Amino acid sequence: MRAITVQDRDAGVGGLSLTEMPYPHAAENDVVVRVHAAGFTPGELDWPATWTDRAGHDRTPAVLGNELSGVVVELGYGTTGLTVGQRVFGLTDWARNGSLAEYAAVEARNLAPLPADIEHTVAAALPISGLTAWQGLFDHGHLATGQTVLIHGSAGGVGSIAVQLACEAGAQVIATGRADDRELVLGLGARTFLDLDADDLRNAGEVDVVFDVIGGDVLNRSTELLRPGGTVVSVAMPPTVQPGNGRAVFFVVEPDRAQLADLAQRVRSGRLKPIVGGVRPLTEAADAFAGRHRRTPGKTVIQIVDAS
Repeated sequence: MRAITVQDRDAGVGGLSLTEMPYPHAAENDVVVRVHAAGFTPGELDWPATWTDRAGHDRTPAVLGNELSGVVVELGYGTTGLTVGQRVFGLTDWARNGSLAEYAAVEARNLAPLPADIEHTVAAALPISGLTAWQGLFDHGHLATGQTVLIHGSAGGVGSIAVQLACEAGAQVIATGRADDRELVLGLGARTFLDLDADDLRNAGEVDVVFDVIGGDVLNRSTELLRPGGTVVSVAMPPTVQPGNGRAVFFVVEPDRAQLADLAQRVRSGRLKPIVGGVRPLTEAADAFAGRHRRTPGKTVIQIVDAS
C-alpha cells in the first residue's frame, strides 16, 4: 500500500515521503480500514510516539496521521461491534502506524459507525477536532449554560467546533483569531471576536472557562481573566501560570466511541458543521503537512479514495 512516512527525526517535514508499505496486520480486537479520507496534526513530528512504540522501540518508518474515515475490510481475532463493509470513522493509536495510508489497522473501540449521509472528507475532520473540543469544554472545563467561555484559535479545526458546541450548550462565547477570521467565527455563533494581533485580550472581561489551543503568552495572559472557581484548559502546553482562585488543566484527547457517535448525529441534524479548509490527494499530503498551501480556516483533509 502507499503511505506518507517519516524515517529521519532530524529531517523535519522535508523527511516526509510517499512510500510503499506492507499491508497492516489486524491484531486482536483490531479492524483494518480501507482509508477513504484522513486527517493529521502538524505537530506530529514532535510527538515521542511518532518515533517509538510504547516499549520504547524505534518504529520508523512511521506512517503519519491519526484521523480517518473509511470502510472496514478485515476483522482481527475477537473483534466485535463492527462488521466487514461497515463505514467507520475515528482515531488511530498514537504509537502505531496512522491514517495517511491506503489501509490502517485500528482498535475497534476507537472507531464509531459512520452514517451513510456523511461524506468521508467531512468525517475525517471530526475525530481529533471534535473530541478535543468536547472533552476540553465539558469533561475538563465543565462548561455550563449561561457561563462565558474564551476560545482561542476559533477558526481552526478544534476551535471552530468548540465555538459551535459551546453556543449550543447555551454559553456566551468570546472567540479569538486573526482579523480575516472575524466574519466566519461570528457566523458560527460567537458573541464577540477579538483579533489577537490588534485587540487587547483584557477586553474579554472575566470568563468562566478559557479553552486554549495556542499556548505561550496568549495562554499565560488568559489566566488573568478567569473568574473565581473558573478553569483554564489547554491542549497546547501545560499552563505555566496558575490561576489564583481557579484551576488549570492540560490534557491529551482520548478516543471515545459514544462521543464520536454524538458528534456524527449533530452533523447529520445540521447542528454541527465541521469546516473542511482544503482537500488534498495523498500524493500532496507531504506538502499539506508542511503548510505549503495558503492558510484556510478549518482542517485540511487528505482524500485517499476518489469520491467519484
